[in-house]
Amino acid sequence: MTLMPLKTFGAASLLLVASLAHADAVDTLREFVRDAKSGRAAFSQTVTSPDGAKKKNSSGQFEFQRPNRFRFAYTKPFEQAIVADGQKVWIYDNDLNQASSRKMSDAIGATPAALLAGGSLERDFDLKARPDRDGLSWVQALPKSKDGQFQSIEIGFKGKQLTAVEIVDSFGQRSALVFSDLQTNVPVDPERFRFTPPPGADILEQ
Repeated sequence: MTLMPLKTFGAASLLLVASLAHADAVDTLREFVRDAKSGRAAFSQTVTSPDGAKKKNSSGQFEFQRPNRFRFAYTKPFEQAIVADGQKVWIYDNDLNQASSRKMSDAIGATPAALLAGGSLERDFDLKARPDRDGLSWVQALPKSKDGQFQSIEIGFKGKQLTAVEIVDSFGQRSALVFSDLQTNVPVDPERFRFTPPPGADILEQ
C-alpha cells in the first residue's frame, strides 16, 4: 500500500473541508427557503452605480409570508413601499402619492424577492457555493432565464442566519442589503401584505 505524504494529505483534507463547507452553504439556503414560512427583519441597502462612483443608501423593514407575499417598507431617506399580495406587486411612493402595480407573474420571476419569499428556488435559479468572505458563507443564485433584470444574486449566511443579499442587475448596478434582527416563523399580520392606494393617488397599471 502506498502511503499519501503528510503534506499532500493535509492539503487534501483542507480541500475536502472547504468543499463540505460550501455544500453546507447551498443547503442552508435550501433549508431557509423550505423552513422559513414567514419573517421580519430590519435592513439597510447600498446601491452602487456600475462604475462604482455613485452610492445611494436607504433603510427600512422587510416582512414576508410564503408563498409570494412580502413587504419592503423604506423609511430613509424617503418613504416608499413595495408590497406583494400574492396576485400583484405594488410600488408606492409616499412623496409623489403615486402607486404602480404589475401582475405577480410578470413582476417577480427570478428576482431576489422571489428567492427570499417565493417557492420556486430550484426552478428559477442555478445555485453555486462561493468562497467565504466578511465572516459569511455565500451562495450564488444565477437566474435560469437569460432575459431577466438580474445578472446574479449572492446570499450570505452567518451560520444558519440570513445576513446579506448582493444583487447585480442587467445594467451592472450593484445593490447590497444587510439584514438585522431577523425573526423567522413569527406571526405577521396579513394586512401587511395588502395595499390600498391612498385617496387621490395616481395609479399606474402595468
